[in-house]
Amino acid sequence: MVWDVILAGFLALKEYIALHVVTCLIPAFLLAGAMVTFISREAIVRYMGAAASKLRSFALSAGGSFFVAACSCTVIPVASGLYYGGAGVGPAFILLWVAPAANILALVYTGAILGAKIVAVRIVAALVMAFIVGWAMSLAFRQEERGRAQAAMAGEGAGSLGNPEAGLAAEAAVKAKPKIMKRSDIVLLLLLVLALLAPNYIVQHGPYLYKVIVWAVGMAIVFGYAFSAKEREEIVRWMKETWWFVRLIFPLLLGGVFVVGIIGALLPEAWVSEWLGGASLRSSFLATLIGSISYFATMTEAPFVHKLMGLGMGAGPALALLLTGPGLSLPNWLAIARVFGLKKALVYVPTIIILGTLVGWLAGNTILK
Repeated sequence: MVWDVILAGFLALKEYIALHVVTCLIPAFLLAGAMVTFISREAIVRYMGAAASKLRSFALSAGGSFFVAACSCTVIPVASGLYYGGAGVGPAFILLWVAPAANILALVYTGAILGAKIVAVRIVAALVMAFIVGWAMSLAFRQEERGRAQAAMAGEGAGSLGNPEAGLAAEAAVKAKPKIMKRSDIVLLLLLVLALLAPNYIVQHGPYLYKVIVWAVGMAIVFGYAFSAKEREEIVRWMKETWWFVRLIFPLLLGGVFVVGIIGALLPEAWVSEWLGGASLRSSFLATLIGSISYFATMTEAPFVHKLMGLGMGAGPALALLLTGPGLSLPNWLAIARVFGLKKALVYVPTIIILGTLVGWLAGNTILK
């Protein structure tokens, strides 16, 4: 029995490494490093910094996040790259929430399995939760944000708060060029985004090898362009920033996935179906709690919820699980605490659990009744 439980953890780890590290995490880490290296501090601080308009920065972050098809783990290097690049804590955590909870790929797949109505509710719920999360994080850390805004105005890199090398390098890059971003920087970032999205967007059925092939083509294009358009020193700096994110986040993700595999082995399916029926506050909370601990790769939450609904799961708890399942996970908790700090994790995670519970309960008793 004990060995079976431990084996479940290793199997979860094996599946995660086999199916997500190459096509998801590698492009995500490269994108995070590129954001810190090539995006001007001036651009991020102006539109998404701590001193920027909350409404505008939140809307930009939420709108852009719909097109980032990432799981709760893959999104962390992207969000941290934005944050350490100078964005405010609100926009960074909005990206951290919306990208896995309601990206366009997951929405399309959810609609195909569960119908358009629950997709529409999922979109509205994710956006409402995003703005509340953004305001909550900005309010809770307003003193820190004020300090970051003053530092940015004084010419100090906001990235130096978490990664001094990133702050110094990016500050030097900003001083060295008059433009907010070079054309080559924009093209490289767009190619990285496409390389991150392409495997899941292009290959939705068939062997995983097809995704690897798409990923390999994307990486070849990215590095082919990088070596033709960027100086050697810029590429070296980009790789250093990427490695900083890898060594900070990756070990925690592996440990978290292992623990989630053990939890999955100990959680009986019959118990889940019994306690998640109806539209009570209790069932919505349990669905939210299960979703916030378990790891779901993007799109995998829809067939799982469909199966549970067939066993008697209520529509409200189903919505809560659709949101928090891909949006949170135990590895996600650990990585957030490491990358952004324990205090931010202790504010963000309970906020999402409370909001997910209320959204599932309200929707289950009204729109999805």
